[in-house]
Formats: sequence, C-alpha cells, structure tokens
Amino acid sequence: MINILIGFISGIISGMGIGGGAILIPALVLLRDVSQQTAQGINLVYFIPTAICALIVHIKNKNVEIKSALIMGGTGAIGAVFGSYIARGMEDGILRKFFGVFLLLIGIYVICQNFVKKKPPIS
Repeated sequence: MINILIGFISGIISGMGIGGGAILIPALVLLRDVSQQTAQGINLVYFIPTAICALIVHIKNKNVEIKSALIMGGTGAIGAVFGSYIARGMEDGILRKFFGVFLLLIGIYVICQNFVKKKPPIS
C-alpha cells in the first residue's frame, strides 16, 4: 500500500513538471529502507511512463518547445550515461549526501526566486 501511495503522490508532482524523483527517492530511502542507488534506479524506470503521460498533456497545451526539448533530451541522455557510471562507483552514503545537497540548493533557489519576484514562498 505504501508503494501505491508513494507512486501516486510522486506522479502528481511529475505531472506538474516539478519532478517526482524529489518525492520518490527520499520516500523509498526513508520509508522503504531502499539503498540510494536502488531508489535512483527505480526512479529512472518510474520516470518513463510518468514523463510520457505528462508530455502528452503538455504538448496538447502547447507548453513544449520541441526543438529545445530534443536538444536537451539528447544531451541529457549522454549526461545520464556518464552520471550513472559515476553513481555506480559511489558509496551509498556519499550519493545520498549529494542528492540531499542538490535538493537543498534547489529549495534555496526556489525561495530566492520567489523573493525576487515579490511573491511569498511556496507553502
């Protein structure tokens, strides 16, 4: 049941374009006691169908610049190969810390952007 709940909540976040991995990976590591590498692998498999569903909706709503998306998708795929080799060689604890720092930096960025735009932080 917990897997269904984690998948559903991260699916909602993915559909919004925020990135369900920000929910999925910590939930798997903390609630399911899965290693960081395994959680990230699950996230990659999870990402394919959720991204396709969200992409269909966003293309219908004309929210996608196809040329930019193809360029970023291609270079992102190349980067993913390098990143997966790097992650495979890292210890679980170090990879977990990198992921935590990444989420922290994204959070700080979002908060700073909200203050620059004179909007209250996301609640």
